[in-house]
Amino acid sequence: MAAKDSSKNGNPKNGGTANRGAENGGAPAAADAAGTGTGAEPELSYEEARDELDSVVRRLEAGGLSLKDSLALWERGEHLAATCEQWLEGARAKLAVAMEERGQGGGSDAETPF
Repeated sequence: MAAKDSSKNGNPKNGGTANRGAENGGAPAAADAAGTGTGAEPELSYEEARDELDSVVRRLEAGGLSLKDSLALWERGEHLAATCEQWLEGARAKLAVAMEERGQGGGSDAETPF
């Protein structure tokens, strides 16, 4: 098997933009990032995903990319946005549990600070 180019292996520290999957030690990204997988932690931290998403958006907005590259970046951005959403939903759930435990929960959604 040929070695993979590090710029395409999904490692943002190496400049990659491809999906990091199980072959790189990460969780299966597509299902988990969308919140439909096993519930395992996403392969990127919230901050890593947010920062890479920012980079993807800047590159798309700058233009000058081929259609193929633009579509690949768009798909990566969708994945990163889903990863961020998964982290945020997990944080909301933890806050809700903590508030319930403190006796502050149980109210309507209008009372919830998030």
